[in-house]
Amino acid sequence: MEYTIRIAGEAGQGIQTIGSAIGRVFSRSGFHVFTHQDYMSRVRGGHNFYQIRVSDKPVSSSRRGVDILIALNEEAIERHHGSVTSSGLVIYDKNFIKKDYDQPGYLHIPFEEIASEEGGNRIFSNTVATGAVLGMLQIDLEIYTGILREVFSKKGNKVVDDNIKAARAGYEYARENCNECSFSMEANKNRPLLILNGNQAIGYGALVSGCRFYSAYPMTPSTGIMVYLASKALKHGIIVEQAEDEISAINMALGASFAGVRAMTGSSGGGFALMVEGLSLAGMTETPIVIAEVQRPGPATGLPTRTEQGDLLFLLHAGHGEFPRILFAPGSPEQAVYLTNRAFDLAEKYQIPAFVLSDQYLADSEWTFESLDRDALICNDYRLKSPGLSGPDNYKRHSITPTGVSPLAVPGSITTPVITDSDEHDEEGHMIEDAETRIAMVEKRLWRKLPAIREELSPPLYEGPDEPDLLLVGWGSTYGVMKDTILELPEEMRGGFFHFSEICPLPVSKLGEFLETFRKARLTIAVENNATGQFERYLRAELGIEFTHHIRKYDGRPFILDDLVHAIEELIKEGGRE
Repeated sequence: MEYTIRIAGEAGQGIQTIGSAIGRVFSRSGFHVFTHQDYMSRVRGGHNFYQIRVSDKPVSSSRRGVDILIALNEEAIERHHGSVTSSGLVIYDKNFIKKDYDQPGYLHIPFEEIASEEGGNRIFSNTVATGAVLGMLQIDLEIYTGILREVFSKKGNKVVDDNIKAARAGYEYARENCNECSFSMEANKNRPLLILNGNQAIGYGALVSGCRFYSAYPMTPSTGIMVYLASKALKHGIIVEQAEDEISAINMALGASFAGVRAMTGSSGGGFALMVEGLSLAGMTETPIVIAEVQRPGPATGLPTRTEQGDLLFLLHAGHGEFPRILFAPGSPEQAVYLTNRAFDLAEKYQIPAFVLSDQYLADSEWTFESLDRDALICNDYRLKSPGLSGPDNYKRHSITPTGVSPLAVPGSITTPVITDSDEHDEEGHMIEDAETRIAMVEKRLWRKLPAIREELSPPLYEGPDEPDLLLVGWGSTYGVMKDTILELPEEMRGGFFHFSEICPLPVSKLGEFLETFRKARLTIAVENNATGQFERYLRAELGIEFTHHIRKYDGRPFILDDLVHAIEELIKEGGRE
């Protein structure tokens, strides 16, 4: 059992409200859900859509075909009717659109009329539409009414009751009037599933890691992280500061970290460009910090609400001077929770900056999963709790140790001042000019730390047969579509995929399985959401490997399952020509 639902219209019509509600109903019913959004950079107007794929089996990408199209205006019908499957339906309100599609495959539901009659206000039209979809699919309405109670309880019983009336009316109307409905979702005995999007997952990962200070300037598509943490601020004692710009944001976070608080900042590529000097400051002063960078197409302001994987090489090489960094690129919200948690742990353990690299597609996509392994979430405190290596009177902030990691004291927690400087400095933290100290400190920060950091990182995830003929390789948000693509390919193609989420530094000593499988595969295809194959170039530089093919997408939209499968099949038909 599997269906795809698309809600389409203009910004301000409540598209996200309908889509999010339907996704939550499915997840609480025990069904697997994957959603993604396509929206323009404007508050009202334009054309947006929200797509939901629901199944009784795990799903992790979107399909091209649509089974139910909820069209909130005429443009939605004109744009998307061609995507509706032969057994699918378009539902619309002819009174609002002012056009009647009296033909097979279309169902008029008077959203506004029902909302006014049952709820007392046409503002409940979205509730009617949601109820109607659930009626078409024969889903138990009680789960949705429970969600309505949760969402509107603070607005009083009347608002809750009016919404429930509107939902029931839409539900019953669809059940009675949808003569063409052939949809059926049998009662699912599975327990309810968790549902998160990428930004919420990064925010949650920060929360459970002990983050208590987050500073950022709002920049799509990273703002959802700040919104999530702000919603938890009072309960968990988090300070969330909307800075005047990204320069201030990173420097505030560095100040908080230096003062002993786990801190984080976030932005998109254009905002992170302003943070680069602060990144080098973290490298020189060995101040732990976690930076979330949620990509969108560039250069400049690019396409603010679209997606791309165009910032990888920028983050790998950002900052003047040489210093270690960690870069994680989760492929799902579940991965984002664990990798954000690890970013905080390793940033403090090795006193370095750590990146969590996401993009608009992952940020806004919602996935279902069964549970989180709380035992796998760690919150170690590496701050100095005792006098240190030589006693409090001899504390040296940048002591040269065998591992390169110095004791990390909080100013005021010991009797000796904690000193550091953005200029090159000695072990105590005072400025220097001599060559010998410079060499010693570079080697301490870089070469002594890197071997241990590499050992902390994990190899890529592999799924597929032991010796695949066809091998997909990707990173970050391409995980889900590669996973589903392998399942869609004909069995005789013997396809597998490697997904990299722990990217820098590459754990070279753990890549034996990847390199062996890569060399044996007949077709090796790099899958990336950018124009120049940044990850492909990175692997070539680090490992000396060459892919036989690549599939790249850089129109601001994510890979769609059907399109990636078709592109691979075309490569095979053409005998391997690009």
